[in-house]
Amino acid sequence: MNQSRTLPPALTGNKSHLSEQARKEIQALNGARPKEFFLQVSGAWVVIIATIMLAIHLDTIWMTLLALPIIATRVNILGLLVHEQVHQLGLRGQYGDILANVLAAYPIGITVEDYARVHLSHHKYYFTEDDPDFLRKSGPDWTFPMPGPHLIKLLLSDLCGLSFYRILKGKRLENKQIYKRPHPVPKWLRPAFYIGLAVLLTCFELWPVFLVYWLLPLMTFTPLVVRLGAICEHVYNLPQAKVIESSPLIILRWWEKLLLPNLNFALHAYHHFFPGVAWCNLPKIHNIFERENMINKEAVFYGYWAYLKYLQAPLTDDHEAIINTAVSE
Repeated sequence: MNQSRTLPPALTGNKSHLSEQARKEIQALNGARPKEFFLQVSGAWVVIIATIMLAIHLDTIWMTLLALPIIATRVNILGLLVHEQVHQLGLRGQYGDILANVLAAYPIGITVEDYARVHLSHHKYYFTEDDPDFLRKSGPDWTFPMPGPHLIKLLLSDLCGLSFYRILKGKRLENKQIYKRPHPVPKWLRPAFYIGLAVLLTCFELWPVFLVYWLLPLMTFTPLVVRLGAICEHVYNLPQAKVIESSPLIILRWWEKLLLPNLNFALHAYHHFFPGVAWCNLPKIHNIFERENMINKEAVFYGYWAYLKYLQAPLTDDHEAIINTAVSE
C-alpha cells in the first residue's frame, strides 16, 4: 500500500487530556441543532435557486459557466447536512430522517440511512481494514505528494463526471442490518420523490433547466468540491493511524468560508472526538482546546492553499519550514 506523507499533529492531546471544566463545557454543546440545520438547508436552496434564475435571465454562456461551481458548492452543503443528520445532529423525532432525505439527500442521489452505514463504520473502525472510507481512499489516488500528471488526470475525471458514480457508490454499504435508524423511512418515499420530481419537470417544461443547472454541476463540479473536502478531512494511506495523526487542523479565512463553505469540516478532528456536537459548535471546541493549551500552532494550516501546498511539497523539503511558511502567508 502506498503511504502518504506524515502529518505533524496540530493537537497535543485528545479529549482525555482535557480538564474537568472543559469536558463539562463540551458536554453542554452536545445535541441536535434543528434551527441551524434549517437555516443552512434553506440558505443553500436560496443560493441555488437564485443562481439558476439569474443565469436564465442573463442567458449568457459566461453566466452559465459561473453558475455551475456556485451551485456545486451549495450541493456540497446539502451533502454535509446529510452527514449531520447521520449523527442525529440536525432533525430529531419521527420525521427527522424523512425531512432530511427530502430536503438534502434525495436531491443529490443519496439517503441518510445508506450514508449512516458507511460513515458510522468509519467512526467505529477508524483507519482499519473495517473502515470503508479508509479502504476506498487507499492507493495512489489519495497519496501525497502526488505526481502532477496523475493529479491532473483525477481533476479531469471529476470535471468530466467520471467520478460521480464512485461517490454515490461510496455512500452505500451492502450490509443493510447495521446501524438501523431509530425511525425507519418508508420505502415508498424515495421512488415517490423522484416520480413527483419527474412529473413537475414535465408539467412545467423544466427538463432543460434541470439537466443544465442541476444534473451538470452535480456530476462535474460537485465531485471536485467533494474531493477537496475529503483531502482536508484526513490524510489517508496511514494504516492504524489515530485521529490526531491523520486529521489536519485548517483555519479558513472569511472569503474561503463564503466561496467554499464546509460547515467547519476543516476542524474535523474535533468531530471525531465529539461526534455528538453539531458543526456549528466545533469552533467553540477549538477555543476550549486553545484555552487548555492543547494546540500546536506551528502545525495549524491557515487556508486551503496552505494545506494543499504542504501536501504537494517534495518529500525532500523540510516539513517544519513548509508549515512555518504556510502559517505566515
